[in-house]
Amino acid sequence: MSKELHGIVKGWESKVRKAQAAAKKKRAGVSIFGTMSVAHVDDDLDNPGEVYHAEKVFSNGDMYTGQWADNCPNGHGKYLWSDGCMYVGEWVRGKTNGKGKFSWPSGATYEGQFKNGYMDGEGTYIGCSNDTYRGSWVFNMKHGRGTKNYTNGDHYDGNWRRGRPDGQGRYQWNNGNQYIGQWRNGKMNGSGTMIWASGNRYDGCWEDGLPKGNGTYRWLDGSFYVGVWSQDPKEMTGTYYPSTSQIGHFDWDPQEVYINYLKDCRISRGEKISVFPSQKMVNWPCEGEFLQKQPTLKNSRVNVARTKRASADGRLSSAGGTSWGSESDFGSETNGQMGRGREDDEGFGSLRSDDGDTSKRNRHHHIRIQPTKRQGRTITKGHRNYELMLNLQLGIRHSVGRPAPAQSLDLRTTAFDTREKLWTKFPPEGSKYTPPHQSCDFRWKDYCPLVFRTLRKLFKVDPADYMISICGNDALRELSSPGKSGSFFYLTNDDKYMIKTMKKAEVKVLLRMLPAYYNHVRAFENTLIAKFYGLHCVKLTGSAQKKVRFVIMGNLFCTEYAIHRRFDLKGSSHGRLTDKPESEIDSTTTLKDLDLNFIFRLQKIWFQEFCRQVDRDCDFLEQERIMDYSLLVGVHFREVSQSGEPLTCEARSSRAGNTPGDLNGEGATPRLSKADMDLLFDPSRCASIRLGISMPARAEATVRKNDFELIGEPTGEFYDIVLIFGIIDILQDYDISKKLEHAYKSIQFDPTSISAVDPRQYSRRFRDFVFKAFTEDS
Repeated sequence: MSKELHGIVKGWESKVRKAQAAAKKKRAGVSIFGTMSVAHVDDDLDNPGEVYHAEKVFSNGDMYTGQWADNCPNGHGKYLWSDGCMYVGEWVRGKTNGKGKFSWPSGATYEGQFKNGYMDGEGTYIGCSNDTYRGSWVFNMKHGRGTKNYTNGDHYDGNWRRGRPDGQGRYQWNNGNQYIGQWRNGKMNGSGTMIWASGNRYDGCWEDGLPKGNGTYRWLDGSFYVGVWSQDPKEMTGTYYPSTSQIGHFDWDPQEVYINYLKDCRISRGEKISVFPSQKMVNWPCEGEFLQKQPTLKNSRVNVARTKRASADGRLSSAGGTSWGSESDFGSETNGQMGRGREDDEGFGSLRSDDGDTSKRNRHHHIRIQPTKRQGRTITKGHRNYELMLNLQLGIRHSVGRPAPAQSLDLRTTAFDTREKLWTKFPPEGSKYTPPHQSCDFRWKDYCPLVFRTLRKLFKVDPADYMISICGNDALRELSSPGKSGSFFYLTNDDKYMIKTMKKAEVKVLLRMLPAYYNHVRAFENTLIAKFYGLHCVKLTGSAQKKVRFVIMGNLFCTEYAIHRRFDLKGSSHGRLTDKPESEIDSTTTLKDLDLNFIFRLQKIWFQEFCRQVDRDCDFLEQERIMDYSLLVGVHFREVSQSGEPLTCEARSSRAGNTPGDLNGEGATPRLSKADMDLLFDPSRCASIRLGISMPARAEATVRKNDFELIGEPTGEFYDIVLIFGIIDILQDYDISKKLEHAYKSIQFDPTSISAVDPRQYSRRFRDFVFKAFTEDS
C-alpha cells in the first residue's frame, strides 16, 4: 500500500471509530465527525435536488465525503470502503459515472472513465506488481484497442476482446521474439508472423498458439521450409530448400521448431483484478423513491441499515455497501410498485395515448410470449413421405460412411465438375455396395461429393455426429406446410440440420455458384450466409421416374435459447405483413418486415463486425446475380413476466432493486444487459458467441407513423435479448421469370417496394434496411 493511501486509510479509520462510538450512544444511524454532522432525512427533503457538501459515515465502516443531492452522491466525491478500497471522482445519482480513480489496498489503481459503476471507456490500470494496461474498457474488461506492459517485460499492442488479445495485434517477448498477426481468445490464431531474436521467422497459419496449416519457416542464412505444419508429426508435409551458400540444415526435422523455438514463446497472462469497482457499488434510493417509500420518516432520523453489494455478475447480495432504510422498508415497496411486472401492461406505458388506448399503428407490439413448442410432425410409417425419408437416410449413410483420404482445403477445379453423373442403385435385397432395406427400389446421386465433404470439414461438422443426426433411430420431422417456393422442409430430431426439397432450377443455381460459395465461406468464417452440407437426389423407380432433389443445411435456430419471436426481413414492403390475427401469433410464426417493431442494438465491436460481414455477403450475392434473400432473425427475451410479457430493462432493474444494470445518471439504459453479465462471467458461454450466434443485445421498441414505414420511431423502451440471425434463401437468381414479375408488379405497385428487383438494387435496399434495423448500442 502506498504511503499516501496508508495515511488516508489511518485517518478515516480514526474517524470511523469515533463515529461508531457516537452512533452506539445515540442509537440513531447519525454520526458526527470533523465539523459537520451527517444530514438528517428532513434536511435532505426540505431542498430536494439541491447539491451540497456532505461527510457521511455508515454503520459498516464505509465513509463518503463530497457533493450530495437527492439523498445520494452527485458530483465529485470520495468514497472509502472499510476494506481499504477507495474511489475519488465523479458520481451521478449514487453511481460512479465519468472520470475517476479507483485504488485497491494492494496498491493497484485504475484511472479513467466509469459508467454505471464499471470501468468503461478509456482508462489506465496499474497492477500492484506494476503491470500496466492503457486502452479501452467495457464492463470492467479490456475490450477494444489497448496496450499492455507485463511484469516480466513482455508487451502487447493491439485489439482486445473480453479481457484477452483478440483480432490484430503485436506481442513482444522480453527475449526479443515477437509475433505480429491475428489473435483469438488470447492465443495466436489465424495468419501471422513470428520473428525470433536470432533472425529466423515463420509466416503462415496458426491455431491455438501454434503453427497449424500452410506456412514457411526461414532461417537467417536464407534456407527455408515450405509445407503443412502440425504438432502431430504424421500430419507434417513439406519441402526444404537450402540456401545458396550451402549452409542449410539438410538433416533438419520440422518438429524442432516446436521443441527448440516455441517453448519460450508462451503468452504472459498478467495480473488478475481481484475485486472490480462494480463489486463495490452502493445502492442509493433517489429522492422521489425515498419520499414514496418512507413517508413516515419525514420527522425522524435515518436508520443506517446493512446494505446490499453488487456481486461480480451485477446482482445484489447482502454484504458491505450502503442503503437507506431497512430491507423490509424498500423491498416490499420495490416489488409491489415497480418490480411486480405490471402484468396488465408491462413495459408499454409510453406507447399509450392520453385516453389509455394502446397505439394501433404498431401491430403485434403488445407481445405475449406463449410456451415454445416443437416445430413439425414426426414422419412415421404410413406418412406419405415415409419411404422418401428412408431413402434419404440410406443414401446419406452410404455417402458419409464411405472411406476417403485426408483432404486439403485447397480443391481442384475438377471437384466442382457437375457433368459427371454417378448414380448408386439401392435395390431392396441389397447389392455389393449397398445394404438390404425395407424401402422401395431407388437410385441415389451425390452432387460434388468431395466439395461438400470438405465444406463439412470446414464448418467443423463431425462425420459421425452428422450421420447419427440424420440417419439415426429417430425419425425426421416435416414442417406443417411447404414454403412459398413449394419446397418441403424437414428437421432432424436434434434440430441440428434442416433438409429442403429443391427445384431443378435451384440446384443449377447452387452448382453454378458453388466454387464462389466455397471460396467465400472459407475466406470469412463469420459469414452470415446459410451453410450447405450436402446436395443429393433420389430417383424413384417406376413409370413416373420421379426425382426428388434436396439440400442439407444447418438449422439456424438450433440453440440453447428458446426463440420467442422470429422475423424474415428483406427490406421490401409489398406483401410483407403477416396475415394472422395477434391471438394466433406464437414462437413458430415467421413475422415479416412490416411486423418488425424493434431496433436491435449491438455492442460496438459486434456492430462493426456485423456491418463488415453484411457488406461482404451482399457483395458476394450481388456478384452471383442472387436476389430475394432474407435476414432470418430469432429473438430470445431474457426476462418474461408470469403473464408471458417480456420485461423492459427498466422494469427488470426496478424489480431487482437498482442493480448495476439499471438507469444511469441521464436516465438512459446501459449498453450491457443481463445477458452480457451471464455470458461474460461464464467463459464457456463466451467462447460459443459468434456473429449471429447467441449474441447478447438490446431491443428498443418502435412505433410506426404509418402503415408503410419499414422502421418505426424509437420509444426508449429496451429489452434484454439474445439474437440469432443469418442470411437465407440465397438460390434465387434474377432470371427471366423474375424480370417479368418485376415488370408486371411495377405497373400495379411502387417498384421500390416489391421483392423482385435487380440484384444490385436488391442488395442496396437490403443493406439500407438492415443497417437501420440493427444499430450500435450507445
